[in-house]
Amino acid sequence: MGRAAILPPSTIAVLGAGNMGSGIAQACAQAGFQVRLRDLNDGLLARGRASIEKTLDGAIQRKKSTPQKKAEVLSRIEFTTDVATAVRDASLVIEAVFEEETVKREVFREVAQHVPATAIVATNTSSLSVTRLSEGFPDPGRFAGLHFFFPAAVNKLLEVIGGADTDPETLRRLEEFAYRIKKVPIRVSDAAGFAVNRYFVPYLNEAARMAGDNVASLATIEDVGRELFGATLGPFELMNVTGIPIAHHSMGSLEKAFGRAYAPSPGLVRQFENGQPWAWKDTVVEPEKKGIVRDKFLGLVLGIATRLVEEGVATPEATDRGAVVGLRWKRGPFAILNEVGLRPALVAVEVYAAQWGDALPVSRALTERAQRGDKTWPLLLVRVEKKGAVAWVLLDRPEALNSLNSTVLSQLDRAFADVEADMEVRCVVLAGASPVFAAGADIAEMAKKDLAEGRAFGFVGQAVCKRIEEFRAPVIALVEGYALGGGLEIALAADFIVAAEGAQLGLPETTVGIHPGFGGASRLTRLIGRARTKLLIFTGIPVSAEEAARLGFVVRVYPADRIREAVGALAGSIAERAPLAVAWAKAVVNRGADATLDTALRLEGESAGHTFGTADRIEGMNAFLERRKPKFEGR
Repeated sequence: MGRAAILPPSTIAVLGAGNMGSGIAQACAQAGFQVRLRDLNDGLLARGRASIEKTLDGAIQRKKSTPQKKAEVLSRIEFTTDVATAVRDASLVIEAVFEEETVKREVFREVAQHVPATAIVATNTSSLSVTRLSEGFPDPGRFAGLHFFFPAAVNKLLEVIGGADTDPETLRRLEEFAYRIKKVPIRVSDAAGFAVNRYFVPYLNEAARMAGDNVASLATIEDVGRELFGATLGPFELMNVTGIPIAHHSMGSLEKAFGRAYAPSPGLVRQFENGQPWAWKDTVVEPEKKGIVRDKFLGLVLGIATRLVEEGVATPEATDRGAVVGLRWKRGPFAILNEVGLRPALVAVEVYAAQWGDALPVSRALTERAQRGDKTWPLLLVRVEKKGAVAWVLLDRPEALNSLNSTVLSQLDRAFADVEADMEVRCVVLAGASPVFAAGADIAEMAKKDLAEGRAFGFVGQAVCKRIEEFRAPVIALVEGYALGGGLEIALAADFIVAAEGAQLGLPETTVGIHPGFGGASRLTRLIGRARTKLLIFTGIPVSAEEAARLGFVVRVYPADRIREAVGALAGSIAERAPLAVAWAKAVVNRGADATLDTALRLEGESAGHTFGTADRIEGMNAFLERRKPKFEGR
């Protein structure tokens, strides 16, 4: 495609200065981008500016910002009524006008006349088809959808949607952009409701249905919603805050796409028509009715979530991430499914779906898993992406800054075991799927452990680090953002660490009453000495990537926007070398470092000598003499 990364201080054009557009503009400006915010007249622009200032003032009052930072953010936003001015030399154009297809189409018709050929153009939509909106756009490959969640300046979730013709590179660039404005992106397909609203809005609708049918009091339904999903607000209070018309409109869109099972309930229609908030506080909780409310919510949410995953709208991990990050639920649908158990969950789903007949199909995957006795639905927090002879092992828990819990450690251990069995892999890059390596151990899990459990957890971490350290091929730890506590300890188990400019590395365990236990203290001492290691551990203060390189435990520092490309090239170069020679050299360095010099020299000489008995040595030397590139086979 030839399109550059979307990086500050490049220009972002935001078209529409309403609640969403002004919030998007603020988020971009806070991240260092230059922003042009466009609307139809000066009055609308003034209202948008006032909205931004109100949000910034609130942050100042909460001691989260300063007047100086407010001034800096506002200085990056240019307000204009002219589309051509707004989109001129923009790297990204985000349309954020009214949720009406004809209105949005007119905006894109005008944008197409002025937008640079290299710019990505995105529609901010919660319900409209990205593919349909892209029709007629000159280059649909650079057209995509972004669904910001309200309030856009604060909510960290961003659904990234590709249309039928969207170039995959466009989606990758938008995910990078999301992280730069401190959002957590989830990739979803172009389906009505995308991922989150597909199950969330029907949850609100079901609450209204139960209220209208007198299944339970409003206070009971509100209570169950908070308890079941670990939410701050239950369904009625949330509709009161965000607006009942939004829920009503969204259900109408879902009904058009999926039929009568998604129709606005009579209770929601009545409340929409009378224009009054839900008076749930005027009712009392009925404990004896909580069970039936809980079962209905479970049947609905788990039924829709498993169905949308089966349809390929989103992965189970993205579906849960959407709930935790965007809705601020404590648990996502699949985490709840695993807590409930697959068989009881299937019963709840089947009972709920039965009232709709064929209009609400039950997921075949859920049925099959439950019937064969599966206890849980697997959720991947560690992914492996193979790129030729290089395997990227990616920590994928961005909503928690890739913090390490028991599940992550188990999956990381399994990932390295699986990759080790793949003899085509000649180098591994260990990194975060997002631009964060790992911010340490999961304190929420750690806080619940007693002495014995804490001790066991430390030895589990050591075992994982040992597997990484003793992996047969070179392992590069790519650190972006943070590598703290257990995260740095895991990185230290790799053969070496490379880091992005601005990354922070440290061992802050003493700030929460513990000290490194995965082997970080021992490995770091061998790299930088006792005194420097003690300084880092005793103070718990992280150091920059540049300082870590000066101290000697980071070998290279790359610009943040180019580090993945650079490390990919580095890993590819290593993977082209003779794999047996590289693996044996790794063993010589690791074992020789703790041996006497005489022993280390003996080990090195014997190992080097054995390379002469390999087919790779013959191939390598012949290729050198014949002035051609060698083809090593690991023999």
